[in-house]
Order: sequence, then C-alpha cells, then structure tokens
Amino acid sequence: MKILVPVKRVIDYNVKVRVKTDGSGVDLSNVKMSINPFDEIAVEEAVRLKEKGIASEIVVVSIGVPQAKDILRTALAMGADRAILIDATADVNQDIEPLTVAKILATIAEQERPDLILAGKQAIDNDMNATGQMLAGLLGWGQATFASRIEVTEGSALVTREVDGGLQTIRVRLPAVVTADLRLNEPRYVSLPNIMKAKKKPLDERTLASLGIDITPRLRATRTMEPPQRNAGARVASVDELIDRLKNEAGVI
Repeated sequence: MKILVPVKRVIDYNVKVRVKTDGSGVDLSNVKMSINPFDEIAVEEAVRLKEKGIASEIVVVSIGVPQAKDILRTALAMGADRAILIDATADVNQDIEPLTVAKILATIAEQERPDLILAGKQAIDNDMNATGQMLAGLLGWGQATFASRIEVTEGSALVTREVDGGLQTIRVRLPAVVTADLRLNEPRYVSLPNIMKAKKKPLDERTLASLGIDITPRLRATRTMEPPQRNAGARVASVDELIDRLKNEAGVI
C-alpha cells in the first residue's frame, strides 16, 4: 500500500509571531520555519503503518518555496521513502490557497496512485482546515477528518474522529483521504543518523508549469493585526459581589 502525505512549511510553533508594522502581513525575516505540526503527526502515522507492514511506500509532497526542501528532509528522516517538491513560488510571503493546493495534490495523486492520503487537519499559519476535504471532493474519494485513531484493513480504514459531541468511528473504503488530529500520535524524535540517511533519499523537484495549474490568489488580506490583550482578572469577596460585577460591569447577565 502506498501512502501520500502532504506537508507544509510554516513558522515553528515555538516562535512568537510578529506582525509587520504596516499591518501588511506577518514578519518572516530571520524566523525559524518547520514542518506543520499536524502534518508531522500524519507523517508519523504513515511511518507507523509501514512499521506494521501495512504500508509499503511513503511519499511526502510539499508545495511552495524551494526552502521547503528542509521540511521534506525532516519527513524523510522520520521514515518516509521519497519526497516531491512542487516549486510553486519564490515569495515566502505568498500563501497558496487551499483550493489551489487541493488541485495540485489531486494531480499528484493521479500520477502517484496512492491507496491512502494522510494529511494534517489544518495548517497552523492560516487555520483554514479545508484542503483535505477539497482534495477528497476533487478525487471523488471517501474522507475521514479529525482522526484520533486509524486502523487500516484490507480495502478500508476504520477511523475514530474527534467531533463536538465526543468521538465518532466510521469506516471508509480505500483509496481515501484522512486528516490527522492532535491526539492521533506523538511524532518521534529525529536522530542524527536518520538525518544523514535522509540526504541520500530521492527528492524530486517539479515545476508548477508541468502541472498546468494557476495559483493566482482569489483572496486578498486587507489587514493583519495582533489579537487584543486580555484584561487582568480580579478577585471578589463573595458570590453576591461576583453576580453584581457580572451584571453591572461586564454586562453578561
């Protein structure tokens, strides 16, 4: 079974994001970039399926700037077999929209013919949570989003999903698109020997022109701003005082 895992290059989740002074976007200068955490979870799950003997090949693909080769090497060091980089733009500030990403991934899927596409449920930079669903729609495949557990059997996958009311377990026929949630697994630490081995694994670079897909954005960000600072909390001496302040100061009751 072949598994395709899309990965995205984002600001490292440990980094404090800075907004540009003119409000035109996020400042990416001298900022540490890394693999999107949900995508890293998807790679880990694919590697575990291979270690169980269920998967035979893992292909990771990233769409964006040439610098994305770094995160592809990380995925290869985790245990993926080969990587594909779609060189879509040279501008690190250009965020390719989910529908465009889904169209590119659909084309790659038609070329690679995977049995399963494992993706992160969303990217932590734009929080769109749309690419996996759009990709399944374009391919006409079944989908299981927000996966916290995956069991792959012959011809199908049993997926436990995290939903508002708790957990939901569904079965989807393969090929299918499954998006990983936070509690699916904990990604492994990448060791130095595996990093060195990853340098010898194949990384195929392809141009956007070879796919014939237009990445012109349909959305335009008009302003980017920091979230408002929260006011400090306050102590109250009694329940009556709490009710009074909620009613007369906060206006919530």
